[in-house]
Amino acid sequence: MKILLVNTSDHKGGAAIAAMRLLEALRKNGQEATLLCRDKGTGEEGVVGLPESRRQQLRFIAERAEIFAANGFSRKNLFAIDTAAHGTDITRLPLFKEADVIHLHWINQAMLSLSDLKKIFNSGKKVVWTLHDMWPVTGICHHAQTCDRWLADCGNCRLLKRPASRDISYRIFHKKQKIYAAARNLAFVGCSRWLTDLARRSPLTAGHEVCNIPNPIDTDFYAPQPAAAAREALGLPAEGKLLLFVAFKATDPGKGIAFLREAVDIIAKENKELAATLGVVIVGKEAERAAEGFACRTYPLGYVTDKEKMRTIYQAIDVLTMPTLMDNLPNTIVEAQACGKPCVGFNVGGLPEMIANGLNGMLVPTGNAQELAQGIASVLSTKSYDALSRNARAAAVSNYSQKAVAEKYIAVYNGTDK
Repeated sequence: MKILLVNTSDHKGGAAIAAMRLLEALRKNGQEATLLCRDKGTGEEGVVGLPESRRQQLRFIAERAEIFAANGFSRKNLFAIDTAAHGTDITRLPLFKEADVIHLHWINQAMLSLSDLKKIFNSGKKVVWTLHDMWPVTGICHHAQTCDRWLADCGNCRLLKRPASRDISYRIFHKKQKIYAAARNLAFVGCSRWLTDLARRSPLTAGHEVCNIPNPIDTDFYAPQPAAAAREALGLPAEGKLLLFVAFKATDPGKGIAFLREAVDIIAKENKELAATLGVVIVGKEAERAAEGFACRTYPLGYVTDKEKMRTIYQAIDVLTMPTLMDNLPNTIVEAQACGKPCVGFNVGGLPEMIANGLNGMLVPTGNAQELAQGIASVLSTKSYDALSRNARAAAVSNYSQKAVAEKYIAVYNGTDK
């Protein structure tokens, strides 16, 4: 079977990581898989970039400019929405014509337009679309958060400067609805049960299969190792407790660095013994700025793209903290768990599917820094820490191995998953 995976990038963001891992998993399980992307940044086997890279960049700029103008020339929420007004017709490419299955991932920011999607759906090929956020099932937003207008037909979008009943979110929603309705061989996949349930509620998926398959991980690569050697390799202190915070952009308010900073303040006031040994490792763009104002030592490591280094970071720390305010099925949690690290995070999105309270980490009420502090202190201080670590590793191996995930996707491709 020839499978063409499609994602905007092969190296930027969680969707790119997930698509690359699925590419590897499929190829290891006997499938002829290729990843087509606009932003090619790796030399990995099986990855192909779109031709005419200059033209792709111009399309991206044009789409952002149109969104900027349509939103009253406001930069606010410029990247929180997508209109899919521009893209590339990949149906003309030999890779597309030769493929048996087209597997879409995150295709925004001028990778594919709505008209491109229509051509793909009308090609007669099996199309599987993995949702890495809510955009495929809303009008224009990637995360609806508390808004429920996507359950009808959008409009009056909270992300627009001048929302109206028939604004751009309403118009794009109805374009999607018409295009999706005409598709005859389309299946949606949510990476988490949370996102899968949301997708099933959207009018846009009516009449199409919607199922849940998690992202895969190489649990042989991401595996526990003694922390001492990892800390030495990274220049981190040999003694003390280390928390890890990871985000593409560490200062992104939605990723919750402010809640972690407040939680550390609380620990510093209420648990001075723990605070004296505590450090926070920060990974992501603007890590240096994100590290400011903590009531403990901080170790900003910047944006890490090297997977060997990222694995070493997981092996070096004691707990992964995930105070994100909205997330699907974070790769970082799976990676940390595979390395035997408990996680403490907010009870939001797909996190409850990954963190079993008191078994492999702690879930706390979303946006509650006091509870976050208590959860961190509890995991770091418990005599059952070794058991939490073993359980974290076991959860990753049983749920996210390459073989298990590849087999589930192959069943969807063949229509034998029901």
